[in-house]
Amino acid sequence: MQVALRQIGDCLIRRADSSDLIPVMQVNLVTLPEHYSDYFYESLLGEAPEAFLVGEIRGKVVAYTMCKIEYGFSNFKKLGFVKKGHIVSIAVVEEHRKKGIGRAIVEEGLKGIKLKKADELYLEVRCSNNEAVRLYEKLGFIIKQRLKSYYRDGEDAYLMTIEFSY
Repeated sequence: MQVALRQIGDCLIRRADSSDLIPVMQVNLVTLPEHYSDYFYESLLGEAPEAFLVGEIRGKVVAYTMCKIEYGFSNFKKLGFVKKGHIVSIAVVEEHRKKGIGRAIVEEGLKGIKLKKADELYLEVRCSNNEAVRLYEKLGFIIKQRLKSYYRDGEDAYLMTIEFSY
C-alpha cells in the first residue's frame, strides 16, 4: 500500500516502489539531459527507499527525486569522514512546475535522508538553473563550490550542501 507523505494541490508525494521505475525514467527522459541505466534506478530504490519519492497526479508520475547514501569527507568539517546523502536526480515535468511540487519533494527527501542518519546532504545543480538554486538556498543549502564542466555538455555545476543536526 502506498502511503502519502504530503499533498500539494492535486499532487500526492509518496515513496516510490518498483512499479514507479518506468514512469520515473520517462519523467527523467522528458525533463533532463542526464539519463541513467535501469539498474541504477533499481539500486537507488533498494538503497534509500526513504528518499526515492514520486509526485503523482491522478495516478500519473509527474515528479521524482532519488537519493543515495555515501561515505566520504565532510563538506563542512575540516577533518572527518561522514555519512552523506546525495540527491542524485530531481525533476518535475514542465506543465506542473511552479506549483510547490519541487519544494515539497525535496523537503520530503530531506526527511528521508535524515531517517538514514546522514550528517549532511549534497547535490549538484546546473549553474544556469537559477530557479533550482534559489529553491535549494531557501531550503538551507549553501553553494560550496563550482564544478567546472561538470555536465556532459560542458556546463558548470554548483555543489550545494546542507548539514543536519540531530
